[in-house]
Amino acid sequence: MAFAFSYDVPIGEDMYRKIQDGLGPEVPEGLVAHVALQLPGGGLRYIDVWRSEEESERFVEERLHPVVHPLLEEMLGFTPPEPERTPLEVIHVWSEGGSFDG
Repeated sequence: MAFAFSYDVPIGEDMYRKIQDGLGPEVPEGLVAHVALQLPGGGLRYIDVWRSEEESERFVEERLHPVVHPLLEEMLGFTPPEPERTPLEVIHVWSEGGSFDG
């Protein structure tokens, strides 16, 4: 079953680019779409759609945290708590790669 969420992070595009560079160009298994949006007051909003919650969690533990945690330690001197995710119900996804119902 599809798994989607949004969350806001208090970082700018420069930090986002460092994270992207650390993750590399390979799209994670199970990722349908990842959108990073600039918020008007600063910070970014991510909206992710995954084929399953398990694939999302595997990516976070195996690829994202090993990149993000050292960057945050360097920048802040500590690793802050995870941002709160807002679950989203997937009705339909239509993208360049095709479409599917949630």
